Amino acid sequence: MSLLLVRSPLDDERGMAPLVDAPMDAVILIGCNVRIDPAVAVLRRRSIPVVAIEADAIEGAVPVHLDNRDASRRAAAFLHDLGHRQVTVVTLPLDSARERGPVSAERERASSAFTTTERLRGVRDVYPDAPAIASAGSSVEEGRIAGAALFTPGVEPPTAVVAQSDLLAVGVISAALDAGLRVPEDVSVVGFDGIHVDDSLLYRSPIRQLTTLVQPFVPKGEAAARAALAMLEGESPEPASFRSELRIGDTTGPPSGRQRD
Repeated sequence: MSLLLVRSPLDDERGMAPLVDAPMDAVILIGCNVRIDPAVAVLRRRSIPVVAIEADAIEGAVPVHLDNRDASRRAAAFLHDLGHRQVTVVTLPLDSARERGPVSAERERASSAFTTTERLRGVRDVYPDAPAIASAGSSVEEGRIAGAALFTPGVEPPTAVVAQSDLLAVGVISAALDAGLRVPEDVSVVGFDGIHVDDSLLYRSPIRQLTTLVQPFVPKGEAAARAALAMLEGESPEPASFRSELRIGDTTGPPSGRQRD
């Protein structure tokens, strides 16, 4: 089997063209837009099997779920149990525009990014009023940009940050260190994914392991591939659900004395 990578038709200037004429036998959707239905309709007309990883319910698509909301809720509850009350979320992009900056209620309602929205909802289940700041992508540099906005001189920073990816989390930690803050003594940081992050990025501190939600990348991908192959062979595909595990590292701890319940 060969793989063809195609950008979301909702993000591509060519619109639906790649899905209309690209040679493909099955499609695995990854990182789904919540308004992907028109694209799925094109695939359905071509009778192409569809598997959807981390997506809202899509008629006719085999789902492969990750517990984005529940996992984020557990991470937030962990911070709450440590005593944190001033928590900010650094999110993945909210839509194809990838606009950075504070997430207003209006921007949140208009978000078309399923994973971003689910992870934000999980934190809001514990911290209903937690402010959020959107990044333009999952990278260390984007985390630094968001962190620089949070740790501006003269503004009281949050005592904890929930970053929606490990790369964003490392960038936030870097910005905190640049601002003269200690991690986790002055600010705790939680990531999401469980990827290996180069320790050299954190050379200014004793941090060696990020507190993060470790998701099962390989089993998730294998489940999607097995479902696609099953449909191609005329068999009944199996939906799948996966759970992320909270791994406690060096980047979280109780808040300092500057905060009161």
